[in-house]
Amino acid sequence: MNNPSHSAGRALWGAVLLAALAPLAGCSPSEPPPLAGARIGGSFTLTDQDGRKVSDSAFAGKYRLIYFGYTFCPDICPTDVQTLMKGYKQLEKDNPDLAARIQPIFITIDPARDTPDKIRQFVRAFHPRLIGLTGSEAEIAAVAKEYAIFYKKQPPAGGSTDYLMDHSRQAMLFGPQGEPLALITQDKDASAVVTDLERWAK
Repeated sequence: MNNPSHSAGRALWGAVLLAALAPLAGCSPSEPPPLAGARIGGSFTLTDQDGRKVSDSAFAGKYRLIYFGYTFCPDICPTDVQTLMKGYKQLEKDNPDLAARIQPIFITIDPARDTPDKIRQFVRAFHPRLIGLTGSEAEIAAVAKEYAIFYKKQPPAGGSTDYLMDHSRQAMLFGPQGEPLALITQDKDASAVVTDLERWAK
């Protein structure tokens, strides 16, 4: 199902990405890695699915495959994460050494509902190595800004208390020092994920 809120998020992400890549105007657009030098990413301290505080420094030396979403998303987020983790599982079979150097991370943009318990249920459904992170409203706002992620709560419909979140939709790969490398295709199939990971993670 096509969610117009995600389409709006993708459009905004495109504008943000162009701004982030502005310092690279003299480079060839096909020169890998495509996000090298972009102003995306940064330090953070959030809470994982087991209620423990986790900082970005915990992932030093590993590639980080990061996806922002929310567990109450009715379709897009679980589909994207499923595709990413299917690709990651295939990489574990085909190239286990490379897979071991990549840490998949899910960061919520809906901390009001995504408690550690909810996050734990969500990530366990996809892969045992997938880490889920939540935090306070302020913490999530700060990390979303650092990673150029747009998100906004939509008004509940028809007097319901349920609501959807409009947000950017993309998976991003960061290097062992937290440097941005590339977007990872999550809206095709698992083989596309494997291709991207093997191309940009060395």
